[in-house]
Amino acid sequence: MNNSIKSFRIISILEGLSFLILLGIAMPLKYIYDIPEAVQAVGMAHGILFMLYVLGAIYMKPKLNWSIPTLLIVVLCSVLPFGPFYADRKYLNAK
Repeated sequence: MNNSIKSFRIISILEGLSFLILLGIAMPLKYIYDIPEAVQAVGMAHGILFMLYVLGAIYMKPKLNWSIPTLLIVVLCSVLPFGPFYADRKYLNAK
């Protein structure tokens, strides 16, 4: 189970970073400097990581004995900037 947690933590961190890069770098490049390619590349990577994060959270629920509300909080963290880092610290770091 340690490998599962480690894999989910890596996906969580990458998903959080990709979201911050999308919001903080790629979106300004698109709308300020008219470079939409940045959003296309980062957006695709973020979309894949987002799906892996949500599926990983569902997979981790029984392994970590999360309740439904805990699972919903972890999934909600995926749509908030810095949310995956909070979820990692609160629900995975102590494991």
